[in-house]
Amino acid sequence: MADDRTSADAAFKLACEGSALLWRGDFQNARQLLAAMARRIDRKPRRAPPARQPASPAEAFHLQRQAQAQRARILGMLLVPLDAGYAIPLRRAPDVRQACAEAWGAADEASVVSMRELLGLIGAHEWRKKGVEIPALGECIHPYYGVFSPVRGEYVDLVAQAPLPPAALAFDIGTGTGVLAAVLARRGIARVVGTDQDARALACARDNIERLGLARQVEILQADLFPPGRAPLVVCNPPWVPARPSSPIEHAVYDPDSRMLRGFLAGLADHLEPGGEGWLILSDFAEHLGLRTRDELLALIDASGLKVLGRLDMRPRHPKAADAADPLHAARSAEVTSLWRLAIR
Repeated sequence: MADDRTSADAAFKLACEGSALLWRGDFQNARQLLAAMARRIDRKPRRAPPARQPASPAEAFHLQRQAQAQRARILGMLLVPLDAGYAIPLRRAPDVRQACAEAWGAADEASVVSMRELLGLIGAHEWRKKGVEIPALGECIHPYYGVFSPVRGEYVDLVAQAPLPPAALAFDIGTGTGVLAAVLARRGIARVVGTDQDARALACARDNIERLGLARQVEILQADLFPPGRAPLVVCNPPWVPARPSSPIEHAVYDPDSRMLRGFLAGLADHLEPGGEGWLILSDFAEHLGLRTRDELLALIDASGLKVLGRLDMRPRHPKAADAADPLHAARSAEVTSLWRLAIR
């Protein structure tokens, strides 16, 4: 048990040793305690020996992932109680009932949740209410908790700018929020079918398509990759990094053994109409990290009976690309996101 009398040093020590702390004090003080614990994790020891430089970009990536996991584990040890119905029985606690219900569904018994996850959930609820502005649409997309938010706009811009082949039908594989399906529909494609296998993503995409007034043009289906049939345009923005995700939201970024990328390429020829195009939107971040080579990607394309018609490239605009203090700065600063135009060979 922990409350307003618990010092940050004591809480940090207990969390590092593997003890969870169930908070019984003021909610806002718990937020301050979590921030104090985070500062202790990030603080560099005064007399620490110089850190060994990673031998390769891949090692730097894996070390960063380990540090992130350790940080998440420690900060996840601060817990807050929830009553049945998701009310927080603490002083100065916000009303999180709607945010929790959106993320987890209905509840009929008391529970506990990590303060860190709860704050992330509150933030996701605000994103869902306000939405993310998409210049290519001139409107907002409203991401759900657990569904990847389209805050990195270069992949959306590539789909908005690429020359359209003659197509009255398009498939959007792994639609997520539905943003690419919406862009394709707004570009004049009469019918778009978006697929996903995640229930939250399906609900999110359908909601966004309805908000945008595109329900007559866009159909959202549950499928592992492709819907039935063929289309003259098939689009896919798979996770960019071949690594194991550590949380559900990371499935949009990390793809073990490039499962989705391989599945898309292997099945594309069977779902493209003759003369059609497959658009693969992929960052080369993994290449700069040494996790996948360009030759491996081209070999996958070739082995799938496909050829490259062309490629559109775009540099990232997110702040980390210019952050020299980031341990992965070399890879981020060199990153390029590409739209590969593929056809049956």
